Amino acid sequence: MFLLPLPSERTSLNAHLRSAGAPDALRHLILDISRAAKYISYAIKTTETGLSGGTNQSGEKQLQLDVLSDTIVSHYLAESGLVASYASEEAEELIIFSDNAPYTVVFDPLDGSSLVEANFAIGSIFGIYEGLDCLGKTPREQVAALYVIYGPRTLLVYSCGKGVHSFILNDVGEFILYQEYHGIADTAKNYSPGNLRALADNPAYDSVLHDWLKRELTLRYSGCMVADIHHIIAKGQGIFTNVGGSKYPQGKLRLVFECGPFAYLVEQAGGASSNGNVSILDVPIENIHQRTPVIIGSAHEVAAVTKALR
Repeated sequence: MFLLPLPSERTSLNAHLRSAGAPDALRHLILDISRAAKYISYAIKTTETGLSGGTNQSGEKQLQLDVLSDTIVSHYLAESGLVASYASEEAEELIIFSDNAPYTVVFDPLDGSSLVEANFAIGSIFGIYEGLDCLGKTPREQVAALYVIYGPRTLLVYSCGKGVHSFILNDVGEFILYQEYHGIADTAKNYSPGNLRALADNPAYDSVLHDWLKRELTLRYSGCMVADIHHIIAKGQGIFTNVGGSKYPQGKLRLVFECGPFAYLVEQAGGASSNGNVSILDVPIENIHQRTPVIIGSAHEVAAVTKALR
Protein backbone atom coordinates (compact mmCIF):
# COMPACT_ATOMS: atom_id res chain seq x y z
CA MET A 1 0.00 0.00 0.00
CA PHE A 2 1.43 3.36 -1.07
CA LEU A 3 1.21 6.13 1.53
CA LEU A 4 1.54 9.79 0.64
CA PRO A 5 4.18 11.57 2.71
CA LEU A 6 2.78 13.73 5.45
CA PRO A 7 3.15 17.49 4.98
CA SER A 8 5.75 19.22 7.08
CA GLU A 9 4.66 20.08 10.60
CA ARG A 10 6.36 23.45 10.22
CA THR A 11 4.04 26.40 9.70
CA SER A 12 3.49 27.68 6.18
CA LEU A 13 3.56 31.39 5.32
CA ASN A 14 -0.16 31.27 4.60
CA ALA A 15 -0.97 29.66 7.96
CA HIS A 16 1.28 32.09 9.80
CA LEU A 17 -0.36 35.13 8.21
CA ARG A 18 -3.78 33.73 9.09
CA SER A 19 -2.83 33.03 12.71
CA ALA A 20 -1.25 36.50 13.01
CA GLY A 21 -4.61 38.04 12.13
CA ALA A 22 -3.58 39.58 8.83
CA PRO A 23 -6.67 40.74 6.89
CA ASP A 24 -7.53 38.29 4.12
CA ALA A 25 -6.75 40.79 1.36
CA LEU A 26 -3.33 41.57 2.83
CA ARG A 27 -2.63 37.87 3.37
CA HIS A 28 -3.44 37.08 -0.26
CA LEU A 29 -1.31 39.98 -1.48
CA ILE A 30 1.73 38.84 0.51
CA LEU A 31 1.23 35.31 -0.82
CA ASP A 32 1.13 36.66 -4.39
CA ILE A 33 4.37 38.55 -3.74
CA SER A 34 5.89 35.33 -2.38
CA ARG A 35 4.93 33.56 -5.62
CA ALA A 36 6.69 36.25 -7.62
CA ALA A 37 9.77 35.75 -5.43
CA LYS A 38 9.84 32.04 -6.27
CA TYR A 39 10.05 32.86 -9.97
CA ILE A 40 12.74 35.46 -9.35
CA SER A 41 14.70 32.88 -7.37
CA TYR A 42 14.46 30.51 -10.31
CA ALA A 43 15.35 33.24 -12.82
CA ILE A 44 18.52 34.10 -10.89
CA LYS A 45 19.69 30.52 -11.37
CA THR A 46 18.81 30.28 -15.06
CA THR A 47 18.93 33.75 -16.69
CA GLU A 48 22.02 35.31 -18.23
CA THR A 49 23.33 38.26 -16.24
CA GLY A 50 24.23 40.53 -19.16
CA LEU A 51 23.05 44.09 -19.66
CA SER A 52 19.55 44.59 -21.03
CA GLY A 53 20.59 47.62 -23.09
CA GLY A 54 18.42 49.97 -21.02
CA THR A 55 18.75 52.16 -17.94
CA ASN A 56 16.43 52.67 -15.00
CA GLN A 57 15.04 56.05 -13.94
CA SER A 58 18.27 56.84 -12.03
CA GLY A 59 20.40 56.35 -15.13
CA GLU A 60 21.82 53.07 -13.89
CA LYS A 61 22.43 50.34 -16.46
CA GLN A 62 19.89 47.56 -16.15
CA LEU A 63 20.73 43.88 -16.19
CA GLN A 64 18.41 41.41 -17.88
CA LEU A 65 17.58 40.17 -14.40
CA ASP A 66 16.50 43.66 -13.31
CA VAL A 67 14.01 43.90 -16.14
CA LEU A 68 12.79 40.33 -15.75
CA SER A 69 12.33 40.65 -11.98
CA ASP A 70 10.40 43.90 -12.40
CA THR A 71 8.16 42.22 -14.98
CA ILE A 72 7.52 39.21 -12.75
CA VAL A 73 6.52 41.32 -9.76
CA SER A 74 4.30 43.67 -11.75
CA HIS A 75 2.55 40.67 -13.32
CA TYR A 76 1.68 39.14 -9.95
CA LEU A 77 0.57 42.48 -8.53
CA ALA A 78 -1.75 43.03 -11.48
CA GLU A 79 -3.08 39.48 -11.33
CA SER A 80 -3.88 39.77 -7.62
CA GLY A 81 -6.62 42.36 -8.15
CA LEU A 82 -5.61 43.82 -4.78
CA VAL A 83 -3.25 46.56 -5.94
CA ALA A 84 -4.46 50.06 -6.78
CA SER A 85 -0.99 51.21 -7.81
CA TYR A 86 2.65 50.33 -7.48
CA ALA A 87 5.99 52.11 -7.51
CA SER A 88 9.09 50.27 -8.68
CA GLU A 89 12.68 51.46 -8.48
CA GLU A 90 12.93 50.49 -12.14
CA ALA A 91 10.06 52.79 -13.24
CA GLU A 92 9.94 56.57 -13.36
CA GLU A 93 6.38 57.05 -12.15
CA LEU A 94 3.68 55.44 -10.06
CA ILE A 95 1.84 52.78 -12.08
CA ILE A 96 -1.96 52.84 -11.67
CA PHE A 97 -4.01 49.65 -11.85
CA SER A 98 -7.39 50.38 -10.25
CA ASP A 99 -9.23 52.98 -8.16
CA ASN A 100 -11.05 50.23 -6.28
CA ALA A 101 -8.22 48.00 -5.03
CA PRO A 102 -7.14 48.35 -1.37
CA TYR A 103 -3.33 48.57 -1.50
CA THR A 104 -0.31 50.32 -2.96
CA VAL A 105 2.91 48.30 -3.23
CA VAL A 106 6.40 49.81 -3.45
CA PHE A 107 9.35 47.62 -4.33
CA ASP A 108 12.91 47.19 -5.47
CA PRO A 109 12.61 44.05 -7.59
CA LEU A 110 16.27 43.07 -7.38
CA ASP A 111 18.55 44.91 -4.99
CA GLY A 112 22.24 44.17 -5.58
CA SER A 113 21.76 42.70 -9.06
CA SER A 114 25.25 43.81 -10.10
CA LEU A 115 26.59 41.24 -7.60
CA VAL A 116 25.05 38.27 -9.43
CA GLU A 117 28.18 37.60 -11.45
CA ALA A 118 30.16 37.39 -8.20
CA ASN A 119 27.52 34.96 -6.84
CA PHE A 120 26.82 37.15 -3.81
CA ALA A 121 23.46 37.17 -2.05
CA ILE A 122 20.93 39.64 -3.48
CA GLY A 123 17.28 40.34 -2.73
CA SER A 124 13.88 41.96 -3.31
CA ILE A 125 12.29 44.58 -1.03
CA PHE A 126 8.58 45.40 -0.62
CA GLY A 127 6.46 47.88 1.33
CA ILE A 128 2.66 47.85 1.39
CA TYR A 129 0.39 50.84 2.05
CA GLU A 130 -3.37 51.13 2.21
CA GLY A 131 -4.99 53.35 -0.41
CA LEU A 132 -4.35 54.58 -3.92
CA ASP A 133 -0.72 55.72 -3.51
CA CYS A 134 2.02 56.42 -0.98
CA LEU A 135 2.71 60.09 -1.72
CA GLY A 136 2.18 62.40 1.23
CA LYS A 137 2.41 59.49 3.64
CA THR A 138 5.30 58.30 5.79
CA PRO A 139 6.82 54.80 5.97
CA ARG A 140 5.20 54.43 9.41
CA GLU A 141 1.90 54.11 7.55
CA GLN A 142 2.96 50.87 5.90
CA VAL A 143 0.68 48.00 6.86
CA ALA A 144 3.38 45.45 6.03
CA ALA A 145 6.92 45.18 4.77
CA LEU A 146 8.97 42.23 3.62
CA TYR A 147 12.08 41.23 1.78
CA VAL A 148 13.34 38.11 0.09
CA ILE A 149 17.02 37.21 0.14
CA TYR A 150 18.38 34.92 -2.57
CA GLY A 151 21.52 33.32 -1.23
CA PRO A 152 22.56 29.74 -0.46
CA ARG A 153 18.95 29.51 0.76
CA THR A 154 15.99 31.66 -0.25
CA LEU A 155 14.41 33.34 2.77
CA LEU A 156 11.37 35.59 3.07
CA VAL A 157 11.19 37.93 6.07
CA TYR A 158 8.00 39.86 6.82
CA SER A 159 6.17 41.96 9.37
CA CYS A 160 2.56 43.08 9.55
CA GLY A 161 3.15 45.05 12.73
CA LYS A 162 3.34 42.07 15.10
CA GLY A 163 7.03 41.23 15.09
CA VAL A 164 9.40 40.03 12.39
CA HIS A 165 9.24 36.45 11.10
CA SER A 166 11.32 34.53 8.56
CA PHE A 167 10.45 31.68 6.20
CA ILE A 168 12.61 29.38 4.11
CA LEU A 169 11.74 28.18 0.62
CA ASN A 170 11.72 24.39 0.79
CA ASP A 171 12.38 21.86 -1.97
CA VAL A 172 8.72 21.66 -3.00
CA GLY A 173 8.38 25.42 -3.42
CA GLU A 174 6.66 26.41 -0.20
CA PHE A 175 7.81 29.05 2.28
CA ILE A 176 7.78 27.44 5.73
CA LEU A 177 8.54 29.02 9.09
CA TYR A 178 12.25 29.36 9.79
CA GLN A 179 12.25 31.64 12.85
CA GLU A 180 9.14 32.85 14.66
CA TYR A 181 10.47 36.14 16.03
CA HIS A 182 13.60 38.11 15.29
CA GLY A 183 14.98 40.61 17.80
CA ILE A 184 17.75 43.19 17.54
CA ALA A 185 19.90 43.97 20.60
CA ASP A 186 20.61 47.56 21.62
CA THR A 187 24.38 47.23 21.16
CA ALA A 188 26.21 46.38 17.94
CA LYS A 189 29.25 44.21 17.31
CA ASN A 190 29.18 44.50 13.50
CA TYR A 191 29.09 47.52 11.20
CA SER A 192 28.13 47.94 7.53
CA PRO A 193 29.27 51.32 6.19
CA GLY A 194 27.88 52.36 2.80
CA ASN A 195 28.86 55.31 0.57
CA LEU A 196 32.42 55.44 1.89
CA ARG A 197 33.26 57.99 -0.83
CA ALA A 198 31.55 60.49 1.49
CA LEU A 199 34.45 60.14 3.95
CA ALA A 200 36.50 62.51 1.78
CA ASP A 201 34.22 65.49 2.47
CA ASN A 202 32.22 64.41 5.52
CA PRO A 203 34.62 64.57 8.50
CA ALA A 204 31.93 63.48 10.96
CA TYR A 205 31.34 60.26 9.01
CA ASP A 206 35.10 59.70 8.90
CA SER A 207 35.18 60.03 12.71
CA VAL A 208 32.37 57.49 13.05
CA LEU A 209 34.27 54.97 10.92
CA HIS A 210 37.45 55.41 12.91
CA ASP A 211 35.53 55.00 16.16
CA TRP A 212 34.26 51.62 14.91
CA LEU A 213 37.82 50.64 14.00
CA LYS A 214 39.13 51.77 17.38
CA ARG A 215 36.43 49.79 19.19
CA GLU A 216 37.23 46.75 17.02
CA LEU A 217 33.74 46.19 15.69
CA THR A 218 33.63 43.62 12.90
CA LEU A 219 33.12 44.80 9.32
CA ARG A 220 30.23 43.11 7.51
CA TYR A 221 29.43 44.81 4.19
CA SER A 222 28.51 43.19 0.88
CA GLY A 223 27.20 46.05 -1.26
CA CYS A 224 23.66 44.64 -1.21
CA MET A 225 21.39 46.35 1.31
CA VAL A 226 19.13 43.30 1.58
CA ALA A 227 22.07 41.08 2.53
CA ASP A 228 23.53 43.62 4.96
CA ILE A 229 20.26 44.35 6.77
CA HIS A 230 19.42 40.64 6.82
CA HIS A 231 22.74 40.04 8.56
CA ILE A 232 21.66 42.46 11.30
CA ILE A 233 18.25 40.80 11.65
CA ALA A 234 19.66 37.26 11.52
CA LYS A 235 22.48 37.97 13.98
CA GLY A 236 20.32 40.14 16.22
CA GLN A 237 22.68 43.13 16.23
CA GLY A 238 24.65 45.49 13.98
CA ILE A 239 24.65 48.92 12.39
CA PHE A 240 24.20 49.93 8.73
CA THR A 241 24.85 53.43 7.40
CA ASN A 242 24.62 55.27 4.11
CA VAL A 243 24.98 59.01 4.61
CA GLY A 244 25.65 62.00 2.39
CA GLY A 245 28.70 63.63 0.88
CA SER A 246 29.19 66.21 -1.85
CA LYS A 247 28.17 63.87 -4.69
CA TYR A 248 25.10 62.47 -2.92
CA PRO A 249 24.08 65.02 -0.25
CA GLN A 250 21.18 62.83 0.87
CA GLY A 251 23.03 59.54 0.54
CA LYS A 252 22.45 57.08 -2.29
CA LEU A 253 19.49 55.06 -1.03
CA ARG A 254 15.79 55.57 -1.70
CA LEU A 255 13.29 56.25 1.04
CA VAL A 256 10.35 54.50 -0.61
CA PHE A 257 11.87 51.31 -2.00
CA GLU A 258 14.71 50.56 0.42
CA CYS A 259 14.94 52.57 3.63
CA GLY A 260 11.22 52.77 4.43
CA PRO A 261 10.51 49.03 4.32
CA PHE A 262 13.70 48.19 6.20
CA ALA A 263 13.03 50.83 8.88
CA TYR A 264 9.61 49.23 9.43
CA LEU A 265 11.13 45.77 9.80
CA VAL A 266 14.10 46.79 11.94
CA GLU A 267 11.98 48.84 14.33
CA GLN A 268 9.50 45.96 14.58
CA ALA A 269 12.45 43.80 15.67
CA GLY A 270 13.41 46.24 18.41
CA GLY A 271 16.03 48.20 16.51
CA ALA A 272 16.06 51.83 15.43
CA SER A 273 16.41 53.95 12.31
CA SER A 274 17.26 57.58 11.62
CA ASN A 275 17.89 59.98 8.75
CA GLY A 276 20.08 61.98 11.12
CA ASN A 277 17.16 63.88 12.64
CA VAL A 278 14.09 61.65 12.92
CA SER A 279 13.15 58.03 12.47
CA ILE A 280 13.06 56.98 8.82
CA LEU A 281 9.46 55.96 9.54
CA ASP A 282 8.53 59.63 10.05
CA VAL A 283 10.07 61.08 6.87
CA PRO A 284 7.31 62.37 4.54
CA ILE A 285 7.24 60.82 1.07
CA GLU A 286 7.40 63.75 -1.35
CA ASN A 287 8.31 61.82 -4.48
CA ILE A 288 8.76 58.14 -5.10
CA HIS A 289 12.47 58.36 -5.92
CA GLN A 290 13.66 60.67 -3.14
CA ARG A 291 16.89 59.73 -1.44
CA THR A 292 17.58 59.78 2.28
CA PRO A 293 20.52 59.32 4.61
CA VAL A 294 20.00 56.18 6.69
CA ILE A 295 21.40 54.95 10.00
CA ILE A 296 19.75 51.71 11.02
CA GLY A 297 20.23 48.75 13.35
CA SER A 298 20.96 48.40 17.06
CA ALA A 299 19.28 51.26 18.93
CA HIS A 300 22.19 52.45 21.08
CA GLU A 301 24.55 52.49 18.10
CA VAL A 302 22.02 54.32 15.92
CA ALA A 303 21.67 56.98 18.62
CA ALA A 304 25.44 57.32 19.00
CA VAL A 305 26.08 57.62 15.26
CA THR A 306 23.22 60.07 14.81
CA LYS A 307 24.66 62.28 17.56
CA ALA A 308 28.17 62.09 16.08
CA LEU A 309 26.98 63.11 12.61
CA ARG A 310 25.15 66.25 13.76
